[in-house]
This record gives sequence, C-alpha cells and structure tokens, in this order.
Amino acid sequence: MEVEKMDENEWKYHGEGNQSLVVSHCQRCVVLRFLKSPPNQNKTPEEILHHLQNIVDFGKHVMKQFFGENYVHHGEIIQLPLDFVRQLCLKIQPERPECRCDKDMDTLSGYAMCLPNLTRLQPFRFAEHRPILCIEIKVCRAGPGARRVLVFLHGAGRQSSLNKQRMHFALKSLLQEAQNNLKIFKNGELIYGCKDDQDCVCDWNELARHLKPFFFPCNGLASGPQCTRTVVKELIHVITMALLSSTDSCRAGDMKTVPISQGRSYCEASAFNKELVRNGKHKLESSGLPRGCLLYKTLQAQMLDMLDIEGLYPLYSRVEQYLEEFPEERSTLQIDGPYNEAFYEKLLDLSLEDDGTVAFALTKVQQYRIAMTAKDCSIMIALSPCLQDECSEQRPVVLTSKSRFTFSVSVLDLDLKPYESIPHQYKLDGEIVNYYLKNVQAKEDPVMSNLFKENEDCTLVLHKV
Repeated sequence: MEVEKMDENEWKYHGEGNQSLVVSHCQRCVVLRFLKSPPNQNKTPEEILHHLQNIVDFGKHVMKQFFGENYVHHGEIIQLPLDFVRQLCLKIQPERPECRCDKDMDTLSGYAMCLPNLTRLQPFRFAEHRPILCIEIKVCRAGPGARRVLVFLHGAGRQSSLNKQRMHFALKSLLQEAQNNLKIFKNGELIYGCKDDQDCVCDWNELARHLKPFFFPCNGLASGPQCTRTVVKELIHVITMALLSSTDSCRAGDMKTVPISQGRSYCEASAFNKELVRNGKHKLESSGLPRGCLLYKTLQAQMLDMLDIEGLYPLYSRVEQYLEEFPEERSTLQIDGPYNEAFYEKLLDLSLEDDGTVAFALTKVQQYRIAMTAKDCSIMIALSPCLQDECSEQRPVVLTSKSRFTFSVSVLDLDLKPYESIPHQYKLDGEIVNYYLKNVQAKEDPVMSNLFKENEDCTLVLHKV
C-alpha cells in the first residue's frame, strides 16, 4: 500500500465497535482499523502505536496458535499521512451511528492497522471476479439470540444426524432473530442483519431473492414461500458444512484437551430440547466436534475459563495484592504484554491444584482473559461460486444440491480482554444471579417472592433448622 498516495474518496465507512473504527477500500479487499477515544482524552502517538502493536502481537503469537494460520488475520501497522486521516474522518462522520459518536476516531497519531476485508476475502485468484457471499456470526452477545449462538457452538458434534440437526435448528433460530448476532454480506454490502440498533434488514423473502442466484443459478425455483424456505435451507447447510470443515492445523489442536464438566451437554432453555422430548429422544449425544474445525478450537479456547468468575476472582485478588506490594513486577508478569511466545507457553498449564502462589493465580487470570476473548469473537464464512473443473484438493469446496462453492473461514474480534475488566465481570455476574433470584425463581416460589417484597436488597435468606 502506497501511503503517500492515499485518497480518502477511495475509502468508505465499514463499521465500528467500542474501541475502534473500520473503513474499507472501495476496490481492494483491505480495511483500515483506527483506535477511538473519548473527546479530550487522546493518547500520545507512542501510546497508540504500543496499543496497536499489542493487538498485532496477541493475534500473531497467541490466538493464531489456538485457531491456526488460515483462521486468524493479525494484520500489520502502517503510518498514514495526517491530512489523509483528517479528511477521511470528516468524510465518514455523517455515516457513523449516533450511539457510537461518544468517542472520536484517532486523527493525531497517523497509526492504523491494515487488514484483509473478511466480507470479501477469498484466497483464490480465480474467484476475484466472482460474486462473494459472507456470513458473520457473533459467538456470544447479550440479547435473546445469544443463547442460540452458544447452543449452536457447544451443541455441535461429529457429523452425526442428530448433531447436524441441532446445528440446523440453532442457525434457523438465529436467522429468525438475527439482531446483531448474524450478518450476511453480498460483495461486501450488508443484505441481512443489523449494522446497529437503528438499522436492521431482516426480511427472509428479500434474503432469498439475493441468495437464489448463488444456490440455484439456473433459476429452477419459482418465487414464493416454498422458494424462500428452500434457499434458507441451502444456506444453513452450507454454513454447517463450512464450520465443520478442517482447513488448518495449529498447536492448540495437539495440546491437552481442556476437561469438560460431567453436567449436561445442552442448554435446558433451548426449544430444541423440548422438541427432542416431544419426539421421544430423551438422551442427547455428547460426542465432540471434529478436532480440526474452527468450532472445536473456539470451544477449547473458551474452556480455558475452568473456574468461572466466582472461582477466579479470589485469584485475581491475590495478584492485585501482590502488585500493590511490588508494583514494579507488573511488566515482569506480562499483564500488559508483550504478548509473545513466552506468554503463550504459560497458558498451556491446565492444572487446577492451587499451590497458593502468585504464578498459579496469574496463569488462571490470563487463561480467563483468553476464554473471554474467545467467547466474544466473530466467525466469518466467505463463499464464492466455482465450476467443477476449477476445484481441486488445494481449494476447500462445499456442495449444495445445484451449486458448489469455494470457501474460507476466519475469526476476528480477537483483542485480548483487559485485565482491569475482571472486577466488572464479577460484579455483573452477581447482578445477573440476583436478578434471576428476584425475577425468575421468586415467581416460582411464593414464599421467596414474599421475602423479596419485604426487603428488595436481600440476596441471602436464612431458614430455621
């Protein structure tokens, strides 16, 4: 990329989160990611560069080890002309959602991350002139759809009929309540899902109109409800097969498997469970995911949270107490980086035997941060139609009833969750438990309900023995 010849008119607003803003090139398959900060709280260029370098290093040396070379795109840091950055900021400002404008895009340092545009990414040159379909799935997010996403990830198993059925059910439910948990792009443009709270496109008939040329290129389907159902069914099949594919290898696949608890292997709140009971299938299969697929690797990273926040918080407090006595040790403990090979190696200790040391506590804290990152990432599936003579063993292919696609699967939103966010997570978890006790369990138990009415602040009830 020739930074000296940058033209803001060649870039457009792509999206943003709480910490960063992304613009995409109108022709090339690249995006630029800029950090954001509250007004009048701008960081120095050195601080911006350090922050971005930590993001790149974490993706390159840590998350790529968990997910694999082909799944993680850590990007590179570039320095842009300040005049270009300022003009770009002015150009995209009218397109930003109002709810995101409480923070400003960094226009003072000139530093940004250059990354592939995963809504259009295809590693095969022959496909560059072909239309590209991309599905983005948020692994875990607050809201009604989040439960189904988790069932979708944890409920899948080896390619047995029952587990495929569970995945299909979860994806269909997710499509029905997409919110911000699922987005579908065609040639980089959103055609289904929500950009933000005010901008939602969730019409199944319109989605089917967009997808029909991909799945039925010979126009063999008439329009109408049956056409819509058939096209959506084909879409769900493609997503399922792509997610269960193994297109990469990584060191995490060879590491000791994180132990799974002996409890239920499904979500009791899922409507799918009720369907099984109605159909007389009371016992769910608990086989694991294909070892090389992205879902398996994502689940393994998520399960580094072996203690949950209640068990972790005392260990976090142990580390905090140590830092109060020896603040100069913060850098030695690598709490704020560098996120290098040595940082990764320490994560591989899965022991749960607490020896009372700071080292044990810190390992569990860092594993928890990795798990929380994996629980809030996004999976991108890019699909491009291909002809039979264009497909080979070097190119992963998924087949439908009338079409075939080359595809790539990627994972993004892999910034390490802050160490300082652990107290907030602990407090939030307590609030969720209290809310459940007051508003769900209390309704089922009249005695408990009366007790809560007498004292709204009560969270512990003692009974005479």
